Amino acid sequence: MRTIPVLATLLLLIPASLAAQGCGGSFDSFVKGLRAEALARGHPPAVVDAFFRGARHDGAVLRADRAQGVFRRTFLDFSRALISADRMRKGTDHARRHDALFDRAEREYGVSRGILLAFWAFETDFGAVQGDFNTRDALITLAHDCRRPDLFRPQILAALELARRGEFDPDRTTGAWAGEIGQVQMLPADILERGVDGDGDGRVTLKTSVPDAILSGARLLRDLGWRAGQPWLQEVVVPGDFDWAKSGLDKELSVGDWAALGITPRNGPLPRDLRAALLLPQGRKGPAFLAYPNFRVLFGWNKSFVYVTTAAYFATRLTGAPVYAAGNPDPALSGDQMIDLQRRLSARGHD
Repeated sequence: MRTIPVLATLLLLIPASLAAQGCGGSFDSFVKGLRAEALARGHPPAVVDAFFRGARHDGAVLRADRAQGVFRRTFLDFSRALISADRMRKGTDHARRHDALFDRAEREYGVSRGILLAFWAFETDFGAVQGDFNTRDALITLAHDCRRPDLFRPQILAALELARRGEFDPDRTTGAWAGEIGQVQMLPADILERGVDGDGDGRVTLKTSVPDAILSGARLLRDLGWRAGQPWLQEVVVPGDFDWAKSGLDKELSVGDWAALGITPRNGPLPRDLRAALLLPQGRKGPAFLAYPNFRVLFGWNKSFVYVTTAAYFATRLTGAPVYAAGNPDPALSGDQMIDLQRRLSARGHD
């Protein structure tokens, strides 16, 4: 899930009375408010009518939104589930089949093929499973819902603009429950601002065109701050007498400082002139990684820590890194235990 402020300037052009429409309430009234907002922005009435005609509330979208328990799994469980031998083989095959395309992505946007392959794999299994939710209905349902309306309302306007351009069919365009479209699952605002016509046919078609999907994903990561030629994650060995308080994404040292503290790489040399954080996704008894600045960029693609860490690790595997040393971490807390711990910490004044 990504939050892209592509329509911020456009929203400033909407009369305050329309932009202030709240979430919730009658769904039909909410859709009427969206129509009025679209017309106020100058969209042709015929386009607006065609876009909102037949729009419906999709309860399955809300059920999917509330049921994201997969992200409560531990890093080891999640990574073992997603990184199968078959997925490794497919990733290697696609890297070879689309070698020139990945070279182009790295040349033009500086993004490693490993990262692009990892997201392509996790988002849609290399384009095979793109979702069958009606995108228009999903976006309107989530904007009407009062959990994250500020995220999804601008995406409706972006989808409407794509429809005006003939690149979005409100009745037939389908994708993920959260409104993402195509092989790398981009939101409509992403497509408007960062979509790339990779195959040169004059259209950005992320559902059917591998070049469009891969280059659009590369451009998105570049725009989020990806640094060309730099690593993102590297597995390391940590000495047993290490000061574990120095670990965590909120603490960074130079690579040289980490080496002076006894941190050594499991594969390849440590890069020079970079800063990094020591990442222990399952505590001091599990795998250990140095997370470089590019790792933080990946949270612009997805906010889930376990998803991002797994994607980043898979990308290293696809570019030659060995399987992690799993170690013997302590048992993870259950979902209920996590909630209880968070409540106790909150009661003591912690975030």
